[in-house]
Amino acid sequence: MCGIFGIYNHPEASNHAYLGLYALQHRGQESAGIASSDGKQLHTYRHMGLVSEVFTRDILKGLAGRSAIGHVRYSTAGSSELKNSQPFAVDYAKGMMAIAHNGNLTNAFLIKSELESKGSIFQSNMDTEVIVHLIARSREKSFIVRTVHALKQVEGAYSLLILTEKEMVAARDPFGFRPLVLGDLKNAPVIASETCAFDLIGAKFVREIEPGEILLINEEGIKSFKPFPQREPHQCIFEFIYFARPDSFIFNHNVYEIRKSFGARLAQESPADADMVIPIPDSGFPATLGYSVQLKLPLELGMIRNHYIGRTFIEPEQRIRHFGVKIKLNPVKELLRRKKIVIVDDSIVRATTSRKIVRMFRNAGAREVNVRISSPPIIDPCYFGIDTPRKSELIASSHNVEEIQRFINANSLNYLSLEGLKKCVRGEEENFCYACFTGEYPYPFQMKFE
Repeated sequence: MCGIFGIYNHPEASNHAYLGLYALQHRGQESAGIASSDGKQLHTYRHMGLVSEVFTRDILKGLAGRSAIGHVRYSTAGSSELKNSQPFAVDYAKGMMAIAHNGNLTNAFLIKSELESKGSIFQSNMDTEVIVHLIARSREKSFIVRTVHALKQVEGAYSLLILTEKEMVAARDPFGFRPLVLGDLKNAPVIASETCAFDLIGAKFVREIEPGEILLINEEGIKSFKPFPQREPHQCIFEFIYFARPDSFIFNHNVYEIRKSFGARLAQESPADADMVIPIPDSGFPATLGYSVQLKLPLELGMIRNHYIGRTFIEPEQRIRHFGVKIKLNPVKELLRRKKIVIVDDSIVRATTSRKIVRMFRNAGAREVNVRISSPPIIDPCYFGIDTPRKSELIASSHNVEEIQRFINANSLNYLSLEGLKKCVRGEEENFCYACFTGEYPYPFQMKFE
């Protein structure tokens, strides 16, 4: 749950990295950072907070050079604190490097333990630092070969950007769990987690970086390497369900159109007798539109989201019931009174928020509250970079649909079936990872990290 951005050989590299991170803010809100290169050394600044809070004009001026990489973080491995923010920069025997990583390494704990037993000292408790140590310890001559040597030792999900004084490396793991795209801005190569970052700075989308592909970008141009044995892709289907921005193009599809097709398929599988369909903002909108069009039911904005919430707020001393949800969402009472409604959301995790939302609709006067979810039940955690809780905290892992319906107090509850989900990516259904819905992970592993 992170976003990465990189640009090579552009006079306003750091400014464009800042804008690219702005477009990728949805992928992480805990910290933001940029590392730049002026050809002789790296300049780095990272801090906790949103992109707009972290960077000022003066800070960006200090990030000199024609190349830069940036990162917005949501922690999945390693705690939420400054030492774990990225890009992670080091000065080692062969020069300087900074790394930005989206994903989770499933064997990081084992490698870290082995390296520590040999004397390595770690500055953070995030999995990304393992890659830095492996590159630094490699005896290969060129930086790209040292990087390949390091990546052949790690397992799991990674979309990576690495910056040195002279070069930039972009890499995507052999399964292709996380998205990574290549663009061009007036002959300057641009790399990002999603194409929405290209749109903001006026860059042209060139192509997706393929699973298992490594790009070396330097003054000679772009060189592509495919050093890994070919694997069946296992792209994260949850990027389509929730995480990616709907205006992005990833995994060979427009996210908006895929989400809309999820809603249409859900309507075919689980229609409802209702007066209106209501999206749960914001990720529920495209699926709700698909549901509405398929059943010819009016779509109404019956739940309004407050878009101006900071990372913290002061709660009144006399606690307001469901305050945390109410500060973000509020129903339109006049629209809902005595109506039978269908609400559409992208997923249910613990179900505590869904329960509060249903209660808010009932308190606003809705006669019936039917719930439709545009993904299958989540029964297992993700170990590849999406921050889903432990299995014991996932309500669908221990309760069937009827029990969840009673818990959230809905008149009906239906999920999109796994078969229906796969039909929305027909012809490519084998290219995605569905482990959070099936418990069938792409390969066996042991995951442990602080």
